[in-house]
Formats: sequence, structure tokens, C-alpha cells
Amino acid sequence: MSSNPARFYTRLPEGAVRCDLCPRHCVIGRGGCGWCKTRCNEEGELLTLAYARPAAIAIDPIEKKPLMNFLPGTQTLSLGAFGCNLDCCFCQNSSLSRGVYNAAGDWRVVTPAEAVSLALANDCPSISLTYNEPTIWIEYAMDIARIARPVGVKTVLVTNGFIDPEAARELYPLVDAANIDVKGFSEEFYESMCGGSLSPVKTACEIFKNEAGGHLELTNLVIPGRNDSPAMIEEFLDWVESALGLDTPLHFNAYFPAYHYRQSPRTPASLLHRIGDRAGERGFKFVQLGNI
Repeated sequence: MSSNPARFYTRLPEGAVRCDLCPRHCVIGRGGCGWCKTRCNEEGELLTLAYARPAAIAIDPIEKKPLMNFLPGTQTLSLGAFGCNLDCCFCQNSSLSRGVYNAAGDWRVVTPAEAVSLALANDCPSISLTYNEPTIWIEYAMDIARIARPVGVKTVLVTNGFIDPEAARELYPLVDAANIDVKGFSEEFYESMCGGSLSPVKTACEIFKNEAGGHLELTNLVIPGRNDSPAMIEEFLDWVESALGLDTPLHFNAYFPAYHYRQSPRTPASLLHRIGDRAGERGFKFVQLGNI
């Protein structure tokens, strides 16, 4: 299967490489792949299997990303691939996040220029990099954004924010709007439920809004008994207020049992309304409840 050169890595002795794209910093021996299964070592060079090979293409309302205050009422060309750099046991889109590229696949190739042309042909003022985790196909994302901006097409990133700060500082200035999924506001939650860490996600949010200056909205998937305690919600709101501002749009979405985690029931609407009301009481200007 053909592949393309990747960026953000360090060569190591004996033909190994360290991927520097996300906080995992996978050390990959010759012939191996990183955690995400899309970034692989071929003869001491890091290659990406996902470049220009979307596994999903659709036209969606921008509100589905979800974004409430960016190009409202418009359609967006959505592109997604396979793989993820987290392993959320409750993943709501595991068919893509856990999907893999393989040599037998007859993958459709959509170059960055073709993606922009598709958006223009379908009257989409934006392209959304979404469905799976676009960080792991950063090279494709950056090339799309570079071609899109000069012709007036915006780039939207729907991401888990689990990215190395150096890579974020190269990608984020090219992106016009993002929805970053803050999955739960504790390190314990990220470690036990996502196989990751909260701290890099907080840093990514701050880089996107405060350094890159993009339009940022946040999503929190509320899982009963896991990340819905009043104390955790208050800590989340404290951080957003102090680090990002009360004008940051917040989306609180209902969880439904999926993938490996089914111990919690579907999130009741009453719980989301209580959280939304509390955010409003604290002065957050834009609060939306989803999946209800």
C-alpha cells in the first residue's frame, strides 16, 4: 500500500523513529506503526497511511460538528479517515476511530486540491476535518487548509485536542474554527476511560484560542456516574472561564452506551439541563445541549 512522508518525528538509532505529533511520542521500530495505526516506520522514515485517503465524505450542517457560532445555517464538506490517538472505551464513532488501512483496501484518493474543489462545487463555505481524529492526518489537514484559505473556504477542526504543542502551533494558525472535545475534567477520567491525559488537551485549547486566535467551541460528552459530578463540572467551568473566557461556546452532549463501555445509562435530559442551567448562572453566554 502506498504512503506519504510524515512530519513531526525524530530519527533514532538502529532505524527507529519517535513520532512527535501527539503526547504519546511513540517509538516505532522498522516496519512498525504507532498507536494510531496510521503513522508507520519504513526503513527509518516515518510515513502516513492516511494522506488523501478519506474513509468518509459527507455534506453536513455546520451545526452538526457541533458549532453554534461559526457560519450558522451553512453546509460543510466533512472529511474523516481511520484511526485515533486516544482509546475511549465509550467511543461514539468506533467504526472509524478503530478502523485501519490495509494493503487490500481500494482506497479513494482525494487530494487537498480536490477536497477544496468539492467544497466549492457543493456551495460549502467550509471544510470540516472530523469523524475520526484529524490530528493523526495532520499533513493532509495542513495542505487542505493552505489551499482552502486563499479561495475563501474556511477550515474547521473537530478534534480531541490530544496533540503535542509544537505540532499544534503549526496546524492551528491554519484553522479558522475548532470544536475541541474535553472528555472529562480529571486526569483519572482520561487515564481510565480514554487512555490519555487531560493536561495536553487544556494546553491545546489555550493555544488555539489565545495564540492562534481561532474560533473555539468546546464539547463535553456527559457520562452518568463518570464525569458528571457537580464538583467536576464546576472545575471545568472554572478553567474555561479563567483560561478561555465566558464567551467560549459550550456543548454538553448526551452519551449513549457504545463500543466497550455500557455500564452507564444514556444521559438523561434532566442532567444536561441542570448542567446547562449552571453554566448560564455562571455567565457563560453560549450553552447548547446535544443528543437529546
